[in-house]
Amino acid sequence: MATAEGRDGGEVRRGGPVSLALLVTGAGGQLSTDLLEAVRTGKDVFARGLTIDDLDITDAFAVNDMVLGWERIVRSDNPEHRLAVVNCAAYTAVDAAETDEETAYAVNAAAPALLATACAKVGARMVHVSTDYVFPGDATQPYEVGDPTGPRGAYGRTKLAGEQAVREILPDASYVVRTAWLYGATGQNFVKTMVRLAGERETVSVVDDQRGSPTWSKDLADGLLELAGSEAPAGILHATNAGETTWHGFTQAIFEEIGADPARVLTTTSDAFPRPAPRPAYSVLSPRAWHEAGLRPLPGWRDSLAEAFRLHGDAFRG
Repeated sequence: MATAEGRDGGEVRRGGPVSLALLVTGAGGQLSTDLLEAVRTGKDVFARGLTIDDLDITDAFAVNDMVLGWERIVRSDNPEHRLAVVNCAAYTAVDAAETDEETAYAVNAAAPALLATACAKVGARMVHVSTDYVFPGDATQPYEVGDPTGPRGAYGRTKLAGEQAVREILPDASYVVRTAWLYGATGQNFVKTMVRLAGERETVSVVDDQRGSPTWSKDLADGLLELAGSEAPAGILHATNAGETTWHGFTQAIFEEIGADPARVLTTTSDAFPRPAPRPAYSVLSPRAWHEAGLRPLPGWRDSLAEAFRLHGDAFRG
């Protein structure tokens, strides 16, 4: 079977009979790029990545036509193929959402509901990526999937609404996967910003009063692919790299990876960087539900950062 792949969308195959077929929204982003790459290097999986130009996920008719058309193509080959939609698309401009919650809601809440509705029509699973921002960020131990939510900003509110819609519409065939502090070789992210600042400034000041789990998009993508093809029960899961640190500790590790002195990273507090949207002080997510579903644990965050630089150092250095 031939292989065809496009990072900004298109189709990805890997040899052998296809048993799992994926529609991946948000193609071109860091997570979707790594997910399509995981498909390309895996087996028995077919995937189509959808950019914003391929599909406006806020358009009900377009979403319905895309999913139904995809189902007809896949099932015409073999009615037994498993179909899953992996929603990597999101409005992630956390600060902008405070003054543009309508748009954030359309992308983060209404659009997942449209995708879930279409999935229900064709008997497809849905894997929906969510965020630690659905929690208030005031915990002192890792959040479990069933802990009370309480987003403090517009971004978190819209993401929570998306979670609720997906689970309500597709209770037996949907997975909501919350993650946090995501970075990857594609697009802009915290790692790339800190590498750039290391080359521009003698010192950088980074907050040490926000705690979370840096998560490499490749590790999360591998986990999502495993989940989509698994027999895990439907529900909410947490998936981040193992372990925790502060943004300050994360930055020191980034400096170490590029051979810079981590002592150049100074500590500061969130009060020194006022933002329109509040940031969670504590974003650590418990992997308990992920492990209990029989899914492979994601590696430790520090080891994954080193591996990310080993494989994609040039991309992170710009």
